[in-house]
Amino acid sequence: MSIHSFHLARVPVREAAGALLRPPSAPGLRHLEVLAGMRLGAPVVSPDRMQIRRLAVFAEWADEEALEAFLAQHRFGRRLDGGWHVRLAFQRRWGEVRELAHLPLKAERTVLDAPAVAVTLARMRLPELPRFLHWGRPVERQVRDHPETTLALAAMRPPRSISTFSVWTSARAMTGMVFGRGEGDGARRHSEAMAERERRDFHHEFTTLRFRPVSEHGSWEGRSDFVPRAD
Repeated sequence: MSIHSFHLARVPVREAAGALLRPPSAPGLRHLEVLAGMRLGAPVVSPDRMQIRRLAVFAEWADEEALEAFLAQHRFGRRLDGGWHVRLAFQRRWGEVRELAHLPLKAERTVLDAPAVAVTLARMRLPELPRFLHWGRPVERQVRDHPETTLALAAMRPPRSISTFSVWTSARAMTGMVFGRGEGDGARRHSEAMAERERRDFHHEFTTLRFRPVSEHGSWEGRSDFVPRAD
Protein backbone atom coordinates (compact mmCIF):
# COMPACT_ATOMS: atom_id res chain seq x y z
CA MET A 1 0.00 0.00 0.00
CA SER A 2 1.47 3.38 -1.00
CA ILE A 3 2.44 5.93 1.64
CA HIS A 4 3.69 9.50 1.68
CA SER A 5 6.20 11.14 3.99
CA PHE A 6 7.33 14.65 4.84
CA HIS A 7 10.81 15.22 6.27
CA LEU A 8 12.73 18.09 7.91
CA ALA A 9 16.49 17.77 8.30
CA ARG A 10 19.67 19.79 8.61
CA VAL A 11 22.00 18.82 5.77
CA PRO A 12 25.50 20.13 4.89
CA VAL A 13 25.37 22.78 2.18
CA ARG A 14 27.12 20.72 -0.50
CA GLU A 15 24.83 17.71 -0.05
CA ALA A 16 21.75 19.93 0.19
CA ALA A 17 22.65 21.74 -3.04
CA GLY A 18 23.25 18.42 -4.79
CA ALA A 19 19.87 17.07 -3.70
CA LEU A 20 18.11 20.27 -4.81
CA LEU A 21 19.74 20.06 -8.24
CA ARG A 22 19.36 16.29 -8.67
CA PRO A 23 16.91 14.57 -6.30
CA PRO A 24 17.97 11.02 -5.43
CA SER A 25 16.21 7.90 -6.67
CA ALA A 26 15.66 4.58 -4.93
CA PRO A 27 13.64 1.37 -5.30
CA GLY A 28 10.01 1.99 -4.41
CA LEU A 29 10.38 5.78 -4.51
CA ARG A 30 7.62 7.08 -6.78
CA HIS A 31 8.24 10.81 -6.44
CA LEU A 32 10.47 13.10 -4.39
CA GLU A 33 10.41 16.88 -3.89
CA VAL A 34 13.54 18.32 -2.28
CA LEU A 35 13.13 21.95 -1.20
CA ALA A 36 14.98 24.52 0.88
CA GLY A 37 13.20 25.56 4.04
CA MET A 38 11.57 28.97 4.48
CA ARG A 39 10.09 30.71 7.49
CA LEU A 40 6.47 31.56 6.88
CA GLY A 41 5.94 35.30 6.72
CA ALA A 42 9.66 36.13 6.49
CA PRO A 43 10.66 39.31 4.62
CA VAL A 44 11.18 38.78 0.89
CA VAL A 45 14.86 39.73 1.17
CA SER A 46 16.02 37.77 4.19
CA PRO A 47 18.30 34.82 5.08
CA ASP A 48 15.14 33.13 6.41
CA ARG A 49 13.53 33.19 2.98
CA MET A 50 15.70 30.34 1.64
CA GLN A 51 17.51 28.18 4.19
CA ILE A 52 19.49 25.73 2.11
CA ARG A 53 20.85 23.78 5.10
CA ARG A 54 17.33 23.13 6.38
CA LEU A 55 15.73 20.83 3.84
CA ALA A 56 12.07 19.95 3.51
CA VAL A 57 11.43 16.74 1.58
CA PHE A 58 8.07 15.40 0.43
CA ALA A 59 7.92 11.89 -1.00
CA GLU A 60 5.60 9.18 -2.27
CA TRP A 61 6.58 5.53 -1.74
CA ALA A 62 5.27 2.23 -3.04
CA ASP A 63 5.05 1.00 0.56
CA GLU A 64 6.45 1.64 4.01
CA GLU A 65 9.20 -0.93 3.49
CA ALA A 66 10.63 1.18 0.64
CA LEU A 67 10.73 4.21 2.93
CA GLU A 68 12.40 2.23 5.71
CA ALA A 69 15.06 0.90 3.32
CA PHE A 70 15.79 4.39 1.98
CA LEU A 71 16.23 5.84 5.46
CA ALA A 72 18.52 2.98 6.51
CA GLN A 73 20.60 2.38 3.36
CA HIS A 74 20.73 5.49 1.17
CA ARG A 75 23.27 8.20 2.05
CA PHE A 76 20.72 11.00 1.64
CA GLY A 77 18.11 8.87 3.40
CA ARG A 78 20.36 8.55 6.44
CA ARG A 79 20.63 12.36 6.53
CA LEU A 80 16.85 12.56 6.58
CA ASP A 81 16.67 9.87 9.24
CA GLY A 82 18.67 12.16 11.53
CA GLY A 83 15.89 14.75 11.44
CA TRP A 84 12.12 14.54 11.80
CA HIS A 85 9.44 13.07 9.58
CA VAL A 86 5.79 12.16 9.54
CA ARG A 87 4.27 9.29 7.57
CA LEU A 88 1.03 10.12 5.84
CA ALA A 89 -2.07 8.40 4.44
CA PHE A 90 -3.46 10.26 1.45
CA GLN A 91 -7.06 11.49 1.67
CA ARG A 92 -7.89 14.17 -0.93
CA ARG A 93 -6.47 16.20 -3.81
CA TRP A 94 -7.45 19.57 -5.26
CA GLY A 95 -5.79 20.95 -8.38
CA GLU A 96 -3.04 19.19 -10.28
CA VAL A 97 0.73 18.98 -10.53
CA ARG A 98 1.84 16.60 -13.27
CA GLU A 99 3.99 14.35 -11.06
CA LEU A 100 1.09 13.84 -8.60
CA ALA A 101 -1.84 13.84 -11.03
CA HIS A 102 -2.27 10.07 -10.61
CA LEU A 103 -3.58 10.58 -7.08
CA PRO A 104 -7.38 10.32 -6.93
CA LEU A 105 -9.50 13.31 -6.01
CA LYS A 106 -10.69 11.40 -2.95
CA ALA A 107 -9.14 8.30 -1.41
CA GLU A 108 -10.68 8.05 2.06
CA ARG A 109 -13.22 9.76 4.24
CA THR A 110 -11.94 12.66 6.34
CA VAL A 111 -12.79 12.59 10.05
CA LEU A 112 -13.28 16.29 10.74
CA ASP A 113 -12.29 16.15 14.41
CA ALA A 114 -9.11 14.13 13.78
CA PRO A 115 -5.64 15.65 13.18
CA ALA A 116 -4.85 16.54 9.56
CA VAL A 117 -1.85 17.47 7.46
CA ALA A 118 -1.95 19.73 4.40
CA VAL A 119 0.71 19.93 1.68
CA THR A 120 0.60 22.38 -1.21
CA LEU A 121 2.90 22.26 -4.22
CA ALA A 122 3.06 24.85 -6.99
CA ARG A 123 5.09 25.60 -10.12
CA MET A 124 5.20 29.39 -10.29
CA ARG A 125 4.62 31.71 -13.22
CA LEU A 126 7.69 33.89 -12.62
CA PRO A 127 6.11 37.12 -13.99
CA GLU A 128 3.35 36.66 -11.39
CA LEU A 129 5.78 36.45 -8.46
CA PRO A 130 5.18 40.03 -7.21
CA ARG A 131 1.40 39.40 -7.11
CA PHE A 132 1.94 36.06 -5.44
CA LEU A 133 4.09 37.61 -2.70
CA HIS A 134 1.59 40.41 -2.17
CA TRP A 135 -1.31 38.01 -1.65
CA GLY A 136 0.63 35.05 -0.26
CA ARG A 137 2.67 36.50 2.58
CA PRO A 138 -0.41 37.56 4.64
CA VAL A 139 -1.75 34.01 4.22
CA GLU A 140 1.61 32.62 5.36
CA ARG A 141 1.32 34.61 8.58
CA GLN A 142 -2.32 33.57 8.97
CA VAL A 143 -1.40 29.88 8.84
CA ARG A 144 1.76 30.30 10.93
CA ASP A 145 -0.08 32.11 13.73
CA HIS A 146 -3.30 30.07 13.69
CA PRO A 147 -4.02 28.60 17.15
CA GLU A 148 -4.90 25.21 15.63
CA THR A 149 -1.59 24.64 13.75
CA THR A 150 1.17 22.78 15.57
CA LEU A 151 3.69 23.15 12.73
CA ALA A 152 3.54 25.35 9.63
CA LEU A 153 6.29 26.14 7.15
CA ALA A 154 7.08 26.83 3.52
CA ALA A 155 9.85 25.61 1.26
CA MET A 156 11.13 26.37 -2.23
CA ARG A 157 13.31 25.06 -5.03
CA PRO A 158 14.38 27.77 -7.47
CA PRO A 159 13.30 28.89 -9.88
CA ARG A 160 9.62 27.80 -9.88
CA SER A 161 8.72 25.28 -7.17
CA ILE A 162 7.18 26.34 -3.87
CA SER A 163 5.43 24.28 -1.20
CA THR A 164 3.72 24.66 2.15
CA PHE A 165 3.26 22.11 4.91
CA SER A 166 1.04 22.38 7.97
CA VAL A 167 -0.09 20.10 10.78
CA TRP A 168 -3.53 20.85 12.23
CA THR A 169 -5.24 19.77 15.42
CA SER A 170 -8.26 18.86 13.30
CA ALA A 171 -9.45 18.83 9.70
CA ARG A 172 -12.37 20.99 10.85
CA ALA A 173 -9.98 23.77 11.96
CA MET A 174 -8.05 23.52 8.70
CA THR A 175 -11.13 23.80 6.48
CA GLY A 176 -12.44 26.64 8.63
CA MET A 177 -9.28 28.62 7.87
CA VAL A 178 -9.47 27.80 4.15
CA PHE A 179 -13.05 29.06 3.85
CA GLY A 180 -12.58 32.14 6.03
CA ARG A 181 -14.63 31.05 9.01
CA GLY A 182 -13.61 32.94 12.09
CA GLU A 183 -13.42 36.38 13.57
CA GLY A 184 -11.11 39.31 12.99
CA ASP A 185 -9.87 41.25 9.99
CA GLY A 186 -7.47 38.50 8.93
CA ALA A 187 -9.92 35.59 8.91
CA ARG A 188 -10.58 35.83 5.17
CA ARG A 189 -6.99 36.25 3.97
CA HIS A 190 -6.80 32.73 2.57
CA SER A 191 -10.17 32.79 0.83
CA GLU A 192 -9.45 36.23 -0.64
CA ALA A 193 -6.07 35.07 -1.96
CA MET A 194 -7.72 32.04 -3.56
CA ALA A 195 -10.27 34.31 -5.24
CA GLU A 196 -7.42 36.40 -6.62
CA ARG A 197 -5.73 33.24 -7.92
CA GLU A 198 -8.97 32.28 -9.67
CA ARG A 199 -9.08 35.72 -11.26
CA ARG A 200 -5.53 35.37 -12.64
CA ASP A 201 -3.48 32.34 -11.73
CA PHE A 202 -0.10 32.75 -10.07
CA HIS A 203 0.97 29.25 -11.13
CA HIS A 204 1.50 26.95 -14.10
CA GLU A 205 0.44 24.07 -11.82
CA PHE A 206 -0.91 23.96 -8.29
CA THR A 207 -2.22 21.26 -5.99
CA THR A 208 -3.38 20.96 -2.39
CA LEU A 209 -3.18 17.53 -0.76
CA ARG A 210 -4.80 16.46 2.50
CA PHE A 211 -3.41 13.62 4.59
CA ARG A 212 -4.10 11.70 7.75
CA PRO A 213 -0.94 11.50 9.88
CA VAL A 214 0.04 7.89 10.52
CA SER A 215 3.20 8.10 12.63
CA GLU A 216 5.80 10.67 13.71
CA HIS A 217 9.54 9.97 13.92
CA GLY A 218 12.60 11.83 15.19
CA SER A 219 12.71 15.44 16.32
CA TRP A 220 12.97 18.96 14.88
CA GLU A 221 14.12 22.06 16.74
CA GLY A 222 14.07 20.02 19.95
CA ARG A 223 10.48 18.82 19.51
CA SER A 224 9.00 15.45 18.62
CA ASP A 225 5.31 15.98 19.33
CA PHE A 226 4.00 18.04 16.42
CA VAL A 227 1.27 15.56 15.51
CA PRO A 228 -1.66 15.81 17.97
CA ARG A 229 -2.98 12.59 19.37
CA ALA A 230 -6.36 11.59 18.01
CA ASP A 231 -9.02 11.18 20.68
